[in-house]
Amino acid sequence: MPNETTLSVKAPTKTPWGAVLLFCMLFFIFGFVTWLNGPLITFVKLAFNLTDVEAFLVPSTFYLSYFFLSIPAAFILRKTGMKQGMALGLFIMAIGAAGFGQFATLRIFPGALTSLFIIGAGVSLLQTASNPYISVLGPIESGAQRIAVMGIFNKFAGFLAPIVVGTFILHGMSDFDASVKAAADPAAKEAILNAFAARIHTPYLMMAGLLAILAVFTWFSPLPALGDDANPDNGQGSKFAYIQMFFGFLAIFFYVGVEVMAGDAITTYANGFGLPLDLTKYFTSATLIAMLVGYVAGIILIPRFVKQEKYLIFSAILGVALTIGAFLTKGYVSVGFVAALGFANAMMWPAIFPLGVRGLGKLTELGGALLVMGIAGGAVVPQLFAHLKETYDFQLVFLCLMVPCYAYILFFGLFAGRKIKTIVAAPVPADI
Repeated sequence: MPNETTLSVKAPTKTPWGAVLLFCMLFFIFGFVTWLNGPLITFVKLAFNLTDVEAFLVPSTFYLSYFFLSIPAAFILRKTGMKQGMALGLFIMAIGAAGFGQFATLRIFPGALTSLFIIGAGVSLLQTASNPYISVLGPIESGAQRIAVMGIFNKFAGFLAPIVVGTFILHGMSDFDASVKAAADPAAKEAILNAFAARIHTPYLMMAGLLAILAVFTWFSPLPALGDDANPDNGQGSKFAYIQMFFGFLAIFFYVGVEVMAGDAITTYANGFGLPLDLTKYFTSATLIAMLVGYVAGIILIPRFVKQEKYLIFSAILGVALTIGAFLTKGYVSVGFVAALGFANAMMWPAIFPLGVRGLGKLTELGGALLVMGIAGGAVVPQLFAHLKETYDFQLVFLCLMVPCYAYILFFGLFAGRKIKTIVAAPVPADI
C-alpha cells in the first residue's frame, strides 16, 4: 500500500484549505522556534560571556542542520509517510528543546549548540515535508499564495517569540549588565551569570512538552495524499525544471541569509549605534511585523493581479533600495530601514519555492529537500557579518553582504519568469 507521500492522484484544481490549516498550525510552531534565534543571540552572549562572533554560532548551528539533514529527511519521509514524518520532526524538536534548556542552565555552550542543531534537524524534517507539499496542494501558479497564508502564522509566531523571551528571560537587561560589571570578584560574577542562565530552563521545558503533545496530535491528524500529477513533469520543459531547481537552491540560500540578517541580526546592528539593550531586544518583532504586512499584500496580489515571479523581482529591487537607505542613515532611522526589509523579504520564500520545484514530477520531494538545504544561507551570511564587522564599519559590511544577495534573487526572478513562458502546460484556474 502506498504511503502518504506516494504520488498517485491528479493535480488539484482547488486548494483543500482544511489541509492548509493543519500546516498553518505547524508553521506557527516551527516559526516560533526558529525566530527565537534572534533574542537567543543576546541571551547566550550574556549568559556565556561570549563575543559577537561566538554568539552568532546560534543561528549558524541551527541553520547548518538544514544543509546536512534535508536530503536524509526526504528519504525518511518516503519511508514514514508525510504525517508520521512530521510527527517525528516535532518529537525531535521536543528532545532538542529539553536539551537546550538543560545545557543553557548549566552554561555548557557546546551542549546548548548541539541541542539547537537537534531542534534544527526536527524543523528540517518539517520543512522538507511541508513546503513542496503545500506548493502542489492546489494550482502551482497560486503556490506562493498558499505559502504566504502559512507564512502569516509563521511570522506571527516570530513576532511573539522576541516579546516572550524579552519579557520572561531578557527583562532587566540594564540592571543585569550593571550588576555583572560591578561584581567584586569572579565568583560573584559567576553567580550572577548562573542565575541569569537559569531563566531559560522552565520556558524550554514547557516548549518541549508542548512539542511532544503536538507530535501525537499530528500523528493522528488526517492528511490527503498527492500524486505525480500534482506537479507534472512537463515533457519539453523538464530539463529546464532541473536547472531551475538548482538556481532555486541558490535563491533560497541568499534569501534566508538576508532574512536572518534583517530579523536575527537587527539587534546586533542596532547595538552598533549604541542603542539601549532594553529596546533592541524587541527589534526582531519589528521586522516580523513588516513581514506580516508583506504576506497580506502577497495574498491579495498573487496571482490575481501579478505573477509570483514578477512579485519576486519587485521584492528584490525593494530589498536593494532599503539596504541602501539603511547605509545612508544612522540610529533609529537606519534600524527602521533594516526592519522594513521584512516587507521586501516576505514573499520571497513563497515565490521561490513553487518556482524551484515546478515541473519536477516524481522528483518533487527530492527537489524540495534540495531547496530546504538552501536554508544554510542563514548560517553563512550572518556569520560573515559577525566576522567582518570586527574589522570594517558594520553598516558597510551590511551593505556589501545584502546587495549581492538581493541581486541574485533578482536574477532568479528574471530567469524563472522568462523560462516559464517556454513551458507548455495544461491550463489551470488562476484563483484558489
